[in-house]
Amino acid sequence: MVVTMLLVSVMVFLIMEIPPGDYADRYAFRKYSGTGVNVTEADIEAIRRDLGLDQPMLLRYFDWIGGIVLRGDFGQAFAFETSVAKVIGDKVWLTAGILFATLLLTYLVSIPVGIYAAVRRGSAVDYGLTVFSYLGLALPNFLLALVMLYFANRWFGADIGGLFSDQYRDAPWSLAKAWDMAKHLWLSAVVLAWSAVAYQIQTVRATMSDELNKLSVTAARARGVPELKLLVKYPARLAINPVVSTIGFDVNRIFSELPIVAVVLGLTELGELLLKAYLDLDMNVAGAILLLLTFAIVFMNFLSDLLLGWLDPRIKLGV
Repeated sequence: MVVTMLLVSVMVFLIMEIPPGDYADRYAFRKYSGTGVNVTEADIEAIRRDLGLDQPMLLRYFDWIGGIVLRGDFGQAFAFETSVAKVIGDKVWLTAGILFATLLLTYLVSIPVGIYAAVRRGSAVDYGLTVFSYLGLALPNFLLALVMLYFANRWFGADIGGLFSDQYRDAPWSLAKAWDMAKHLWLSAVVLAWSAVAYQIQTVRATMSDELNKLSVTAARARGVPELKLLVKYPARLAINPVVSTIGFDVNRIFSELPIVAVVLGLTELGELLLKAYLDLDMNVAGAILLLLTFAIVFMNFLSDLLLGWLDPRIKLGV
């Protein structure tokens, strides 16, 4: 994990350097646009020196990664004129809450439904779930968000966008605010889990169907093992291996879909902030968000390795 994160930090920094220009150009444009002041290249260079953007790229990388590793300092958020830590602040935990709720809903729905579809393979229910899966993979999540917002407002006269009610939006954290967030979180989780559930249902259905045909299942059934116990102990336990191994991939997919869903639902999370940081060329903010996302994916892959070793005795973590 440490080696991976180190290599990722290099890639993230290079990605931050790819866009032409830097924040000094954007700062000069914003400050003097419409004022009639003629901005020279010397003025931009002076701004660049003040921001520390005139240093060689290698030196800036070591200063950036050293601040993160040694002090937990992600640097200055130029567009906000404060530290990156203050800018991302609560958005980190809000985004983590959305991701966790979406993952939990995805697996609570897709695993039992996929198993049921495999056991009832060829039935009307199985075909119906297959159609649902294809719809989930084909229709964009933001369209589902728009539909749910419309019907919620039309039928219930309620505005269910955002993560907080008006009275809690700017209030300090408390149990009441956390409960208010939980009451709003379900919509975001349902919308973002839409495609993930569809994909994982098909995955579980396919692997479960394969496991049901194994000789170990036939032998257990011949020994008179009760059907439910047989399904849970043998095929189901092994059928969810592909699901467990793709937890990190699901985190990445959910986060990739999050920015546009956040715009539709009025969410305050890191995806929207990442897009804004790219548009503003505020690369310290963008780099911090990418690093945090990558760490979440790497850590979830680490957990999936441990879970696979626990679920499947055939998997050996050592020689």
